[in-house]
Amino acid sequence: MYTILKGKNTGLYEQEISFSQQLIQTPSISLKESGVADCIEKEMQLIGYDQVYRDDYGNVIGTMLGHEAAPTILLNSHMDTVNPSNGGVWQAPPYDGRVDNDQLHGEGAADCKGGLAAQVYTGALLRRSLLPLRGNLVVAATVAEENGASIGVRGLLEHTLPELGLMPTYAILGEPTSLGLYYGHDGWMEVDIRIDGSATETLRDATRTITEDYAETRNLPSRTEIRDVGPVLRTGGGRSCQTLHMAHRVGEGQQAAAVMDEIEHHVQLAVRPLPGIQAAVAIHEESQRLQNGRMVTVRRISNAWTTDPFNRLLERARQALAAADCEVRTGKWKFGRLGMGTAGAVLVNEYGIPTVGYGPGSEDQAHSADEHVACSDIQQAVYGTAAIVHALIGVPVCGWTTDEI
Repeated sequence: MYTILKGKNTGLYEQEISFSQQLIQTPSISLKESGVADCIEKEMQLIGYDQVYRDDYGNVIGTMLGHEAAPTILLNSHMDTVNPSNGGVWQAPPYDGRVDNDQLHGEGAADCKGGLAAQVYTGALLRRSLLPLRGNLVVAATVAEENGASIGVRGLLEHTLPELGLMPTYAILGEPTSLGLYYGHDGWMEVDIRIDGSATETLRDATRTITEDYAETRNLPSRTEIRDVGPVLRTGGGRSCQTLHMAHRVGEGQQAAAVMDEIEHHVQLAVRPLPGIQAAVAIHEESQRLQNGRMVTVRRISNAWTTDPFNRLLERARQALAAADCEVRTGKWKFGRLGMGTAGAVLVNEYGIPTVGYGPGSEDQAHSADEHVACSDIQQAVYGTAAIVHALIGVPVCGWTTDEI
């Protein structure tokens, strides 16, 4: 079976890289993904997915249906990228998609258009290899992930997939893992601290006290990052207010609610000695307009998540990669900047779907200037993902027994 997959994947290499280039050359800053969604929808139709959908959120979904109603495996990557100017100065145009010495360059190359192309072409490889599926394959390219709230994935799981009768048994994210099997990462939250007072100078003293104390007691910036200190605003009745915007890491074993209680306690201790000052703490919320015009309210919070390393998904994935003569390496995302994350927090914590990451590219390349990914790794990701998918939902072939599926 693996000889078939590897041989057919060699024949798909030029298409895989050409499609990856096309994705990079189509700008898709978060909330403006319609152009790249058109490219993905067209490619899925050309490949021959059984069904291709564009849902009410702007997500693009391709399905390959098996002989049975379950299990269903979801391959998910996001279509959106950050603004290239956020990562620094580029040495070449961020949307040129050039290939140089096996490296594909451009905005989103690693995070995660290389992984997205690999997942779309996983379906193509399985289709071309004529390997039968017992369960169902769903490949979903989702919107609005880079804002940290996984809006597209939430819409996919709340509405689209239930309407299709295809709720996932397992999920694989195409985020950059350097072709390792990743099974979790820390979370984060963004908090607004509103400070009210009658005297402007006392109000500023309160803001300064909270900022300096938090920097000292929370080991800035590894756990806490002060994002913004708003202007002093008049609220009437001789009172004024100022808002402090802060990001805080939520580590493994912590819950966001407990972290909020900790922040609230710290803030109240800081303002208690200051006369006439009141403070309130709340998760930061904002309204965002999706690329299709739909308005959504975003709460800037994401809990840490972990899939049990001994879950059947990880065990079968390790076995499949080893049998396919691929490197087997497990780990977790490190994410050096607060606010970075994946849809795993929603999939695992809110829907109980065992999830792993497996994609080309290094997480260090995410949100950076001159982002790149190895073309050979994109090709390898197609092969490795196809091996994992078939191990989970394929019909036994070449001497495999039903116990191995």
